[in-house]
Parts: sequence; structure tokens; C-alpha cells
Amino acid sequence: MRFVLILAVSFSLSASLAACGSPDSDSGSDNKPSAESTVSIPFRDDGSLSFIRDGEVFKDIRIEIADTDSTRTRGLMQRTSLPTDSGMLFLFDREEEQSFWMANTPLALDLIFIRADSTVLRIAKYVQPMSPDPVTSNGPARFVLEVPAGYSDTIGVIEGDRLRWERNP
Repeated sequence: MRFVLILAVSFSLSASLAACGSPDSDSGSDNKPSAESTVSIPFRDDGSLSFIRDGEVFKDIRIEIADTDSTRTRGLMQRTSLPTDSGMLFLFDREEEQSFWMANTPLALDLIFIRADSTVLRIAKYVQPMSPDPVTSNGPARFVLEVPAGYSDTIGVIEGDRLRWERNP
């Protein structure tokens, strides 16, 4: 009998707590953070990157470098903007197939997959924000550069171009 009473009280308490929500919760919510509740992480200027074609630099940008498991996993998640002419460069230990996804990333991006010899392998343009779908390099890549969607078209980067980057001292 005592077991039944404890079970009934537990069920009642669970049902009451489940019905509670934060004052601003909405039963029709899709559980995505609103623009106001998203805390944007500031850009960290770690270095510079140059786009090169036929031996000539045609564009320089500032880069934030993701070179640890933690920074590569976080990437541009929760970023609501990037400074003009900037991006995030992901460094990997080995040249291999790379796969990225956009969950928790509110910015639409271009992903530039780069071989170990610094040539552009593939450009995935206008990748949709907050998407769980994987975006792959379609071949071995050692680096990946994320820039705002459309930037690749704006500056005219194409597959086969080269990149050169350096860290700030």
C-alpha cells in the first residue's frame, strides 16, 4: 500500500513539474534559441590568410584559427556575425575526408576545403544555417576555411586556387 501511495505522489509531482515552464516559454516553440537569447562569441584575430591565383595574391583576410578538438568542434556555433573580410580556418593533423555540419550555427556559410598542398579542393557555397546535414570535402582535405555565405563568389575564389596563411606573432 505504501508503495502505491509513493508511486501516486511521484507521478503527481512529475506531472506538475512537466507542466511548468519558464515564464517566456511557448508551447508552440521549436526550441531554437531566439536572436535575443543567443550569446554571440567575438571574433579572435589569430592571423591572416591570402588567396593566390597564378602566383599573385588577389585577396587577404583575417582568420580565427581552430586547431584543437575543442575549437574545431565549436567552430562558428553561436556566432551571429563575422567581421568584414574574415573567416575561421580549421587545421587538421592529417589530410583526409572532412565532414562538417551546421547545427547551432546561425550564419549561412561557404566552406572551402583545402588540400595539404594548400590548393582549394572544393567550395560548398551557401550552406544553410542550423542544418544537421553533413557537408563533406569530397576528397582528402587538411584545412577548411569557413567564410560568410556568398563570400567565395564575391571575391571570385575557385577550385585550384592556393591559400597561404600565417599566425599572428
